[in-house]
Amino acid sequence: MSSGVADRAGGPLGGLSPQWLEFQPQWYLLRYPDAQELMLQHGYEDAQRFYEEIGCHRGHSPNRYFDEIWYRQAYPEVRRGLLEKRWKSGFEHYRSEGYHRFSPHWLFDEVAYRRRYLELTDRHLAERGFCNGYDHYLSHGEAHGFRAGPFVDVTLLQEMAGRHEEWFGPEGLLASWLVLPAYIADAALLSWYFDAPWYLETYPQVREAIEAGDYGNALHHYLTNPTPEAFNPSPWFDEAYYRRTSPDILPSVGAGGLRNGYEHFVLFGAHEGRSPAEGIDLALYKRHPLVWSDCEGGVYDSPFARLVAEKAGHAVPVGCEDPLPDEDQTRQLFRDDAALHLPALARQKLDFRVRGMAEVSVIMVVHDQIDLTLQALASLRAGYDGAIELIIVDSGSCDETSGLEQLVEGAIILRHRTNIGYLLGCNEALEHVTAPAVLYLNNDIRLYPDALHHALKRLYRQETTGAVAARLVRTNLFLQEAGSIIWRDGATYGYRRQDDPNIPEASFSREVDYGSAAFLLVRTGLLRRLGGYDTRYWPAYFEDTDLCVRLQKIGARIVYEPLAMVEHLEFGSSGQSGSHQLIQRHWKVFAQQHQEFLRQQQPQHIRNALLGRERRRPERQRVLLIEDRIPLRGLGSGYVRSNDIVRALVALDYHVTVFPVMREQIPPFLLYRDFPEEVELVFNQDMSTLLEFLEERAGYYDLLWVGRTHNMARLLPLLNEASRFLPHCGSVLDTEVVAAPRTLLQQQVTGLMADGSPAPELAPEAWEEEQDRLLAEELRCAHYCQQIVAVTEHDAGLIRRAGYPNVMVLGHGMAVEPTSRPYGERRDILFLGAFHSEASPNYDSMTWFVEEVLPLLKALPEDVCLHIAGYVHPAVDMTPLGQHDRVEILGAVDDLGALFDRYRVFVAPTRFAGGLPFKVHEAAARGLPMVVTDLLREEVGWQAGESLLSAPGTDPAGFAAAVEQLYDDETLWQRIRQSALEAVKRDTDLGQFRHRLKQIVDASLN
Repeated sequence: MSSGVADRAGGPLGGLSPQWLEFQPQWYLLRYPDAQELMLQHGYEDAQRFYEEIGCHRGHSPNRYFDEIWYRQAYPEVRRGLLEKRWKSGFEHYRSEGYHRFSPHWLFDEVAYRRRYLELTDRHLAERGFCNGYDHYLSHGEAHGFRAGPFVDVTLLQEMAGRHEEWFGPEGLLASWLVLPAYIADAALLSWYFDAPWYLETYPQVREAIEAGDYGNALHHYLTNPTPEAFNPSPWFDEAYYRRTSPDILPSVGAGGLRNGYEHFVLFGAHEGRSPAEGIDLALYKRHPLVWSDCEGGVYDSPFARLVAEKAGHAVPVGCEDPLPDEDQTRQLFRDDAALHLPALARQKLDFRVRGMAEVSVIMVVHDQIDLTLQALASLRAGYDGAIELIIVDSGSCDETSGLEQLVEGAIILRHRTNIGYLLGCNEALEHVTAPAVLYLNNDIRLYPDALHHALKRLYRQETTGAVAARLVRTNLFLQEAGSIIWRDGATYGYRRQDDPNIPEASFSREVDYGSAAFLLVRTGLLRRLGGYDTRYWPAYFEDTDLCVRLQKIGARIVYEPLAMVEHLEFGSSGQSGSHQLIQRHWKVFAQQHQEFLRQQQPQHIRNALLGRERRRPERQRVLLIEDRIPLRGLGSGYVRSNDIVRALVALDYHVTVFPVMREQIPPFLLYRDFPEEVELVFNQDMSTLLEFLEERAGYYDLLWVGRTHNMARLLPLLNEASRFLPHCGSVLDTEVVAAPRTLLQQQVTGLMADGSPAPELAPEAWEEEQDRLLAEELRCAHYCQQIVAVTEHDAGLIRRAGYPNVMVLGHGMAVEPTSRPYGERRDILFLGAFHSEASPNYDSMTWFVEEVLPLLKALPEDVCLHIAGYVHPAVDMTPLGQHDRVEILGAVDDLGALFDRYRVFVAPTRFAGGLPFKVHEAAARGLPMVVTDLLREEVGWQAGESLLSAPGTDPAGFAAAVEQLYDDETLWQRIRQSALEAVKRDTDLGQFRHRLKQIVDASLN
């Protein structure tokens, strides 16, 4: 850190004065009661001078924020420096240089804090007047909800402060807790990761040690005692059990590594779902929706923390949630809510005046129930600001509906003295329609935001779409239907009725048999061609089913749109009295009228719902795509290409289901932004449920697409067993990258094997032999597939060399979207890539660039920075990169257009990799000139000096010179930019990408 601080003792602490630097005389004399006597003996009147000349040598701490004894124990290099008399105390070391990366106290972890908050680079902190993460936490972070670490829960501290204001002073919550007497600190709940009362009761010797003054409180003892493996922190963690059941952690525990098994558990195991003690299935607990929601929402740090909170009565017990109200109660609540809002709705007219042409005509037939009618119309108007032609048929109402003109402005109201019924009312209203689309809408509904907008968008997406059905949710918040099925006997079924509306099966668009007219959007021309509803179904029931079938008979499609979500008070407009008899009568009429159509339908059985949920066109095939994770674009590392494959398959009119090997850990609603609405994302399952999934969908899929060779290797035994469920299913292995050459190159660059041992030096002939061995091992599972996919011809050649001739090449498909900001308004250097592990090529490349290239950029202004953007896995430590004063870490970024528009130069200093570098194509497509290593230039096949600049990954000076040249030379910058745009347009043409993908699928199915 170049901008340091200089305290009065002459350290590097400049003009900054962090709280941890202060000497606290009052605290000091209370903490060390013998100090006053020693001061008298040695003639000291000033406590600070006594500390600096005598106390620091005796292991005293200068303030509550720093623990001298712990610091010496935690860092052997500090102990050596004290023995060699390079430092008077640990605190002198900390304030001089240790504050960069060392932790000052057993309750605060500097590295973990900055890993949690990636933006806290040295540059970011210095610009805001903080000297390190600890300073940031004490001065700013705690007040803004930042987490100091697992053993300090700000929420619990705030609760404690609310109950006992007298314990907490202006210094801050943690600072106040640090000076509480042991009997108070041990009674207060500071964290879900430590149970002080249980600890003291279980280990009586701890209380004795505290009373003797050896430790400040129970947590202090647990985190600082010399035998950390001898104590358990709570009844919910067993150190011996965890070590026994997680043997992979043992090499990391002790000898300067992790303090004990619990430290591993807190950092990793609690989040992974490892079992902390006998009989606790944390992985199962973690999958419960309530647990998942609380952890993802930041209420609890991990599933384990929530489990402990639940045991303490602070969280809703899993399996003991309050019972949901029955549907009779929710129906009444729906009505009560409508009545409650009636006075407010009556104060100001709902405006349905049409100025110009109407975009949609809404037909609503009403009989009394003015409160429901106004509620429905209010939600319609609030959710769509376009021109709505509202046509209301008052079918013999006797309530305030007679005064509807005073409440709704611009509506066409057709009145009848008697109840003419729903069907005749709709047919009469159709005669008044002027808009190109008609929405049949019940008055017992509430539209969710933008429901009509999404339905209209879906209607006009394809000319063959004749009607759009909604996702109907009943008042008890369970599904009424996610599209509806017509069985072979003419009976109907709302798909996934009584399920959670947000399950994967209800969350993608598809062609269906029919949709309920509670919300049914239809093209006006088709309606008039058919004459509206068939009067054989007067007064109601099966008229919408019949209409949808007749639409299909003239070639129109009925499409389910999940984004058109509607809450429906089922039977609210007509009541259930007499409904059953009408349904039975009209069912028979319907079955007789459409015998030929029904013969092609599925027989009535719930197990046939999967096949019946979508109208099957013989030419439309179903693809099951399996990836590590749901392939979100922000994850990088090949996931963008997998996402592009999904999009291209949909564009080619395949039905695609995406199944993750690892269960997704982010909220499902965030997943859909990255995919077309037609894609089914099975976000609630993983490898452990794949066999049951395939059995449930036996015979359903035409093609299995497995992304990444390691997934095929893991799944091969399961797929062999499940082959009877995939009887006519072709299969594709999309290698994404052939890893063998990258593995050898990584060993050469880093000098290390995967296990950390030194890598042997290989002669050229030995290199070839080792590569062939690794290829054979890597591709051993590929025999399962009809087709193998490589991303480059080079990788395809390696696969053929391994004995697999059935290989085709599929690179990247990309739209060219150059950013517009001119050269002179751009600044700084950008790297964009995902960091999934510290052994990844991206992490290595950034380490090399920051440590060896960045210091050589002397020709550039000092304020020119490297900005690192992209997904960072929680286990990846970015703090070594963030400690350089010309580095900013942005983390994941949603708006890539705005990101690329800001910077002048893109760098890709990759030293080992395989496949095809997406980041090179992406930067080129966004119009950002780049400097890359020769390795990436060769992989992408572009000429150095034309479409990019390059240098060897072993030449930091050459790489730095290329960056400086591109950064400072506008003529060169413009030429490289234009050439790269032309190259990426040629190499990543979307039409060619789809054509090649179609060839691969066809080859796998034939």
